[in-house]
Amino acid sequence: MTDGKKRIVLWGTGVVGSMVLAEIIRHPLFELVGVGVSNPDKVGRDAGLLCGGGETGIHATNSVEELIALRPDAVVHYGPTAQFADENIRVIGEFLRAGIDVCSTAMTPWVWPEMAQTPATWRDPITEACAEGGASCFTTGIDPGFANDLFPMTLLGLCGEVESVRASELLDYTSYEGDYEVEMGIGRPPEYQAMLEIPDLLIMAWGATVPMIATAVGIELDTITTTWEKWVTPVDRPSAKGVVAAGNVAAIRFTINGVYHGREVITLEHVNRIGTDAAPDWPAGTKDDVYRVDIVGSPSISQETSFRFTDGSGRTPAVAGCLATGMRALNAVPAVNALPPGWVTPLDLPLVPGVGTIR
Repeated sequence: MTDGKKRIVLWGTGVVGSMVLAEIIRHPLFELVGVGVSNPDKVGRDAGLLCGGGETGIHATNSVEELIALRPDAVVHYGPTAQFADENIRVIGEFLRAGIDVCSTAMTPWVWPEMAQTPATWRDPITEACAEGGASCFTTGIDPGFANDLFPMTLLGLCGEVESVRASELLDYTSYEGDYEVEMGIGRPPEYQAMLEIPDLLIMAWGATVPMIATAVGIELDTITTTWEKWVTPVDRPSAKGVVAAGNVAAIRFTINGVYHGREVITLEHVNRIGTDAAPDWPAGTKDDVYRVDIVGSPSISQETSFRFTDGSGRTPAVAGCLATGMRALNAVPAVNALPPGWVTPLDLPLVPGVGTIR
């Protein structure tokens, strides 16, 4: 650490990583010392140019060894999803074995590594790498992320008796350019079975926050169940990825439900639409594109959170949410550095207020 700054290596310069990269470069608490990329076309490019800024003199590399040699305080990892588990485990594992803490948004099952559905082949190599290097690994998740664990657990701490808690993502995907066809079946015929429509895969991929919340409040769930609904559009719907033709799926709604004493007490819900008028009978926020928490209890609490850019860039709320998720991983670095080696979850972290954000 130099002049009180945390020396940071950033891995992954996609949508999330490139936005966080721009924030690190101008941040008073963090010093960018290296950038890792998997795309060979980005190797050698200046970090500043990769995020739309000026040159920094720091050039991207695909060599983990080169980045380890920089001896950073931490790596913030914005790699791909669990669809690329082997590569994520390889890269993150090498940093951990070298004694370098990692804060990541990839591999959403790692949000709660104790989840029964997480394959041992995804969990054990990281457990072993942390032990070997004396390092820590924190995953905030790109989805689920803090909106599905930090927000509801914080609000639960304001209650007496709680009957149920529901965390909902209510987003319009019209301008979203991420992957959703194979995973969710949006844009596909209704008979198409999306990958996440399979209950075990849905729980493993996006359901980690449900058993985490159960552990946080001191209960053991009977089981975890899922629901999946599709809405077929009667008209063509334009989107950033092309036209969703009439007769195809233009909205999906799913839930992952923690069952306790025979009733659903913890629910994670997603409603994703192409167009705010799609699936009009399904839940929506009081504003477009929000994350919502509803607690029925003593007292009952409802909270909506929206992410927006107000800089005139025209970037969408979904992209603003991606930046917030990425910054959660970066801002957690000092706290993760201070913790003992091993897995780190939201239950291990203190309040992370974002030192250096107001300047």
